[in-house]
Amino acid sequence: QVQLAESGGGLVQAGGSLRLSCAASGNIFSVNDMGWYRQAPANQRELVAAVSSGGSTKYADSVKGRFTISRDNPKNTVYLQMDSLKPEDTALYYCRAEVQLDQRRYQYQYWGQGTQVTVSS
Repeated sequence: QVQLAESGGGLVQAGGSLRLSCAASGNIFSVNDMGWYRQAPANQRELVAAVSSGGSTKYADSVKGRFTISRDNPKNTVYLQMDSLKPEDTALYYCRAEVQLDQRRYQYQYWGQGTQVTVSS
């Protein structure tokens, strides 16, 4: 079984920073794409940032220039550095990972349970 352990959420003032971490553990052959999604009350879950196993990144327009996604492949960990936080960034943030469990190319999708980020105005 694969688990994604998230940490780093909390309460911060507007303009402040937080760093989210997500570590994948369990019966893992390889971790491929990883990303962060968020969902605010009454909103759809949206992609915030994603990073491939090779390091290619993409960001939502709303966070571009403020957030940075990175990963530590030996630790199967992905990070989201969030700077210049705004109240509209308030949401439950979910980690997502595509994982291979054996030598076959089939990938399984795993989600973390979410970590709350609250930005006060």
